[in-house]
Amino acid sequence: MPLSNAQMRDVQSVLHPYTNLVKFRQTGPLIFDRGKGVHLYDEQGKDYIEAMSGLWCTALGWGETVLAEVAAEQMKKFAYGHLFAGKSHEPAIALAEKLKEVAPFPVGKVFFANSGSEANDTQIKLAWYAANARGTPQKKKIISRTKAYHGVTLASASLTGLPNNHRSFNLPFEFVRFTECPHYYRSAAAGESEAQYSQRLAGLLDELIQAEGPDTIAAMIAEPVLGAGGVILPPKGYFEAIMKVLDSYGIPMIDDEVITGFGRTGNWFGCETYKFTPDSMTIAKALSSAYLPISAVLLSPELSEIVEQESGKIGTFGHGFTYGGHPVPCAVALKTIELYQERDIVGHVRQVAPAFEKRIAKYIDHPLVGEVQSVGLLGGIELVADKQARIPFEVARAVAATIVGFAQEEGVILRPLMGDRIAFCPPLVITENEIDELFARFDRAMARGLDWAMKEGHLSLPR
Repeated sequence: MPLSNAQMRDVQSVLHPYTNLVKFRQTGPLIFDRGKGVHLYDEQGKDYIEAMSGLWCTALGWGETVLAEVAAEQMKKFAYGHLFAGKSHEPAIALAEKLKEVAPFPVGKVFFANSGSEANDTQIKLAWYAANARGTPQKKKIISRTKAYHGVTLASASLTGLPNNHRSFNLPFEFVRFTECPHYYRSAAAGESEAQYSQRLAGLLDELIQAEGPDTIAAMIAEPVLGAGGVILPPKGYFEAIMKVLDSYGIPMIDDEVITGFGRTGNWFGCETYKFTPDSMTIAKALSSAYLPISAVLLSPELSEIVEQESGKIGTFGHGFTYGGHPVPCAVALKTIELYQERDIVGHVRQVAPAFEKRIAKYIDHPLVGEVQSVGLLGGIELVADKQARIPFEVARAVAATIVGFAQEEGVILRPLMGDRIAFCPPLVITENEIDELFARFDRAMARGLDWAMKEGHLSLPR
């Protein structure tokens, strides 16, 4: 089918992230015109269930007029203000207070940025700033994990443990050290329980710290659930085991809640679901239900005090963004959190999550599926060529991407991830009826995918 005028204009002018830009010239973009609730509508009026909340972010769905009204009123009243050189405004103050209220650990100060990448970049700088302030300038290494995703700036992309974020960018930088991704399905030894696997990973982390030198490690960063790395849930006892290792060396934990924050896992924050207490936290995405760009770093009282004292010695805290703490996104984010509280969004997630879990769990019996994982309204399915032997498909066959393409044709937006995993992350406001419709559409996509895989000879069926 020839490209529409809008598609041609896009191809000629827009550089698209995470896209094969050569193939894109032939396919063009899928252009959306409007959204309401969990549904999006394209140029022709076809509806899609947006089962990824955009990019894991539009928690309240589309068409939330209350947030639009808050943004408009704030723009009329005070369209821009910054936080540099002691300036401030009510939306930033009120949002910082609200974040301290809902945070699952004691928070001293809140630093505002515009994206998760900027916030995690800030986390690195704060870790280094604090190390220098403490008189331990050798503490500059940050431990991350393979398959982790922490952003795309030069520094935050270095924390990201995905090869395509490094290739041809001369990354990662040398300050990052990677420990093993906690993927039980792929990495556990034969007969090893989840608890035993977690203990082994904690041992590997300890060995890494010893090999590098504990006095060179500034912090470790982790997502409660690995998101863009495949929606990989931690095995039983994982965070308890690694936190014991970090605590034994006095190494801070940076909690990246960009995806898991604000109810996604059935609690306000993922660290509550997996029962660990961080030293600092990164939040973004659902902070404003993605209606406007905003992110934040939540600092412990101790870290806040160290940063303040060092700025006194230097004469300034030489870090910040022009739009960090912008009054309009702050006002929208504050109202977003108030809506989460007023509508008991966390309670709603807990109410509908069993239906989501029940529907996604059924795919474990599908011939193409090797693993299914879910928590709250977050799920992942791994596709395999051989279920019994857990043999993956060849990367070039693009099986997950092909099935996600079928799903799009059936009216559901999903995302293929590395390792032929398919991610699900619907808006937190989704109803049980909408969950049923989502999976009815995906059922059709999987049936088409199985037929395609068998015709192409991609699947190893049991003899």
